[in-house]
Parts: sequence; structure tokens; C-alpha cells
Amino acid sequence: MTMTIKITPSNHPVSDAERAEKLAKPGFGKYYTDHMVVAEWSEAEGWSEAELKAYAPISLDPATMVFHYGQEIFEGLKAYRQPDGGVALFRPEANAARFARSAKRLALPELPIELFIESVDALVREDAGWVPEKIGESLYLRPFMFATEVGLGVRPTNRALYMLIATPAAAYFNSENAVTVWISTEYVRAAPGGTGEAKCGGNYAASLVAQKVAAEQGCDQVVWIDAVERKWVEEMGGMNLYFVKGLGTDATVLTPKLTGTLLPGITRDSILTVASDLGYRVEERMVSVDDWRDGAKSGEITEIFACGTAAVVSPVGTAKSAMGTWVTGDGTPGPITMQIRNTLLGIQHGTVTDTHHWLRKVLQ
Repeated sequence: MTMTIKITPSNHPVSDAERAEKLAKPGFGKYYTDHMVVAEWSEAEGWSEAELKAYAPISLDPATMVFHYGQEIFEGLKAYRQPDGGVALFRPEANAARFARSAKRLALPELPIELFIESVDALVREDAGWVPEKIGESLYLRPFMFATEVGLGVRPTNRALYMLIATPAAAYFNSENAVTVWISTEYVRAAPGGTGEAKCGGNYAASLVAQKVAAEQGCDQVVWIDAVERKWVEEMGGMNLYFVKGLGTDATVLTPKLTGTLLPGITRDSILTVASDLGYRVEERMVSVDDWRDGAKSGEITEIFACGTAAVVSPVGTAKSAMGTWVTGDGTPGPITMQIRNTLLGIQHGTVTDTHHWLRKVLQ
């Protein structure tokens, strides 16, 4: 099923020269493409026709419900330049499905998967000139939806707005350096029955105070532990974590299992497959802070990395906490971490065979 999107090109796109200057050092979220996609929903009429139009500010009433009750969700996915000059999306169907699940949890309308995919296709086709050329760089796409009903009654909205914007993105972290993390014992990210599985702004807002503490401790990121027993490792910031046990071809690559409080990351899922393809054993199971500390000190845990759409793979070196400080391996990015990272990036950029059909070619 193909959804129709009205195309209204911008009459003031940036010049080729200005775009090239921005793409030379894109940063992350620093510049935005010429267009965006919008679609309105109402309880009475359902989804309106989506429109691709010039990127521009939006105007909302001060009593718009999203400002007061936080009914909002978002996604993150990327488009990559291919060796033939074309552009491909990485697993957009998985993002579309997660977007629908997040909407259901936040009592927002579920956007049809076909509309999600077609909106992303349309924006990438229209703004293909914004897709960087370098390996590791991409066009980051941010679909989001929020409540637009005007009123202060505490109930699910009867109106919502879906939007899609895009920004050229350099590497989120410098993969040549391992990050230092702070294991938070004071704050928790999510609790059973909460919104941990949903990709909503409230989860990130609640995480910022712990991130501030991590920075005060000289750390790059915060690591969350579970809300009940306060000992099981869950996520790093907004990313999933992976632990490597052992060396070489005998190594095991494991990640905390999904319990309902962790975000089911698409990069996380992809790495389970990539690591298995590379010949490593893979596991999904609970990992405690004690397991991490003792494993790092004994040498059983040889590498740690975090993963997510923005960062792809980010090596983790030193961990700090109220329980002490320890270093995994020699504190630098490990060989298995970098092999997995390079393989995944190769698939995304079309230089490694996509045996799982994860790429969706938008432009040939």
C-alpha cells in the first residue's frame, strides 16, 4: 500500500555552495534540510493528507496539551550514501513499528507504517543533496508526534501532529576514544510498567539530571541500573550496552535482556545478528554491576560498548560509581568492538553485503 504525500517544494532552498559548506562539518543537529513533512490527526476525521513543504517554525496555542502533559514520541533513523551515489535507509520498517508501539503507550494515534515509510522516502528523495559522502556520516531523520488539542483537561488528546525533519550528521562520538561512564545509584531511568520501552521525550527529560551528575564526576555518559533491585545494568544514556567476554573467536558478545524497562534498540537488534554472523556467541541476559566490576578486574570482560542510531557503536573504557572505579581492558576501544562497528557501518554504507536485506534504496 502506497500513501500519497502532497509535495510543495521550498521556494527558498539553500544554495549548493552553502549546503556544501555545512556538509563539510555537519556536527549533529546543527543544520537542517530544506523541507519537512507534516500530517494532522483528529479523533473525528483520522489522518489528513501528509504534505512535504519548506522547513519552517510552527505556531501553537499556549494551552496546547503537549506543553502540559507531555504526550509526545519520536524516532531516529538514518539515510546513508551508497558506493553508486545512491541513498539507502537502514531498517526503516523497524523504526515505523517502534513508533507505532510508542504511540500506543503514550495514548497517541498509531501512524500507519506505510505513511511513516513514505514520508521518510519523500523527504530523503527531496533533500538527497544533504546526505553526506563520508563513511560514518549520514542524514539523520527525526520523526515525531505530539498532542495538539488545546485544553487543560487531563486526558488523551483528540488531536495530534506528525512531523519529520532531517539533519546531516557527523559521527556522534569519536570512536577512536573510549568514553568514561558514571553508574547512577541515585536516579533510575524507568520502572516496570512505565514508559521505558517507549521512545518519548519524558524519558530523556528525566535523565538529564543524572547526566549532569555524570559530567560533574568527569564522565561522558550515565549508566542506568534497574529500579527494583538496584543492581542490574540497563542502558547507557539513551543507548543499549554490550559486554564482550573472552578473546578472539571464542568471545561471547552479550547485552542486557529486554525486560520492559529498556528501549528495544534497532541498532541493538542489528548487532545481535552482526556479531553472530561474525562467528561470536551472542547472549541476552541480566548483567549486574558486580558482574561488570568483577569481570573487568579479572579480565573475563574484555570490552564494553554502547550502541544506538546516533552513535552507532561507542566504546566504553572506564566506569565510575559510588562503589569504586574500574577499567575494562586497557581502557581503549577493543578489536571486537571495532570489528562490529566497522561491519555495521559497512552494511549501512553498502560496502559490506547486506545479506539480511536491511537497506531500503531510496535513490539509485
